[in-house]
Amino acid sequence: MLGGIDPKLIASQMKKMGIKTETLDAKEVIIRGSKTIVIKNPQVTVVDMQGQKTYQIMGRAEEKKEESREDLDLVMEQTGATEDEAREALDGAEGDIAVAILKLKKG
Repeated sequence: MLGGIDPKLIASQMKKMGIKTETLDAKEVIIRGSKTIVIKNPQVTVVDMQGQKTYQIMGRAEEKKEESREDLDLVMEQTGATEDEAREALDGAEGDIAVAILKLKKG
């Protein structure tokens, strides 16, 4: 019981109103915009109300700096690394170009 409310009763009432809920088995949610937000191991619930779907995401969010094309090109040029290697190095260095270059040069 949730504070004296029966969850089965709530689910029954929601169903009568045409509201369906579903839990997704998600490993990661990524939101890209002016910044990138990554939520690992989230709890994702889809609420479908009269054909309109709403996604509720709960979990610990981390903000990631999005590497630019120029950052990738510079790291590749300075180290001879592939694009994937440069991207991985930048991710590991949290976007710090100098750290990524040093990391790749040290091997």
